[in-house]
Amino acid sequence: MFALRPASMCTGACAKVVAVPLYILAFLSIVCNIVLFFPDLDTKYAAEDREGQARITEEVKYMGGAIGGGIMVLIPAIHIHLSSSGKCCANRCGMFLSIGFAAAGVAGAVYSLSAAGLGLANGPLCYWSNRQNPIPQWGVPFANSTGSYLTEKDTWKWCVVPKGVVEFNVGLFSTLLVAACLELVLCLVQMINGLFGCICGTCSGKE
Repeated sequence: MFALRPASMCTGACAKVVAVPLYILAFLSIVCNIVLFFPDLDTKYAAEDREGQARITEEVKYMGGAIGGGIMVLIPAIHIHLSSSGKCCANRCGMFLSIGFAAAGVAGAVYSLSAAGLGLANGPLCYWSNRQNPIPQWGVPFANSTGSYLTEKDTWKWCVVPKGVVEFNVGLFSTLLVAACLELVLCLVQMINGLFGCICGTCSGKE
């Protein structure tokens, strides 16, 4: 007969399962946010014009992916990983602290989610024109569409410069949105796991 491992022995392993994907998602969020500053992969839009403004979509400047889904998730991921590694944080105290770190990760993921959602809803800043507005101008042509432009791909051609900016923004903001949702779920899982680890201990063998 084989003895079953107690449930308390699983909390450290679970923390590792949570931490590794968080590293990947945080890195992905940072990269996506940085790339969003360079539509058409050109640096000139990030440079200020004569009016002192950059031709960058406003929601990109919120740095939701870099700060929220990136740094605010990466730091908790490091602590969560340490709580599973058999080192200084692999104990009840470390698990208790991981609840707070995971809560900070939840806040970061929500911020990234909100910024990405707004970016998708409002659409990109671009040099655009259409039949109702034949004179080309810089602006946000889909700001009042409440996201309906996402299913009306014929309207994407309104944006002339930067080239392909609608597809560019939709792709990257969608990636940030999905990453933030996964980060949110993983951090919530760790909050529950941390509570069990705080009560029952970890699999470090120290307790």
